[in-house]
Amino acid sequence: MNQTVKLTISGACVALGVVLPIAFHSIPNAGSIFLPMHIPVLLCGLLCGPLYGLLCGILAPLISSFVTGMPPMAILPGMTAELAVYGLISGLLIQKLPVKKPLASIYLSLIAAMVSGRIVSGLLNGLIFRAGQYSLQVWVTGSFITALPGIVIQLILIPVMVVALQKA
Repeated sequence: MNQTVKLTISGACVALGVVLPIAFHSIPNAGSIFLPMHIPVLLCGLLCGPLYGLLCGILAPLISSFVTGMPPMAILPGMTAELAVYGLISGLLIQKLPVKKPLASIYLSLIAAMVSGRIVSGLLNGLIFRAGQYSLQVWVTGSFITALPGIVIQLILIPVMVVALQKA
């Protein structure tokens, strides 16, 4: 894939990272349940590589926050770090994993990125961004229990989309 195609896909993913959450925010708490901003960032990393995934993970929440107010400023730093790690790790692993089966490589990269991003977000929120207000229970509840529908959607939708887009 050449740089122009990667840049175009990345731009579309950043735009989706702004627009997709708008559709979900008409439902109370839908952003933290369905994780609509995560999908385009993970897609970008898997399709375009670590640099584009990292940039998409940084730009999507920043632009969305300034344009729509979501995520709110209190959540923005941790979410930006989480999404940046998603894009970076998914892009690195999809390129570096010595897995012969493409679908296995997609799933391993996706799951590792999802776990890594949540760990980084939890550590940064607990130690820096929301120190004293953030606990292990808050992290587990927000990152895994509340987000379970979004996690399932990502595990079903993203591999299908990556395979379809790679074929196209």
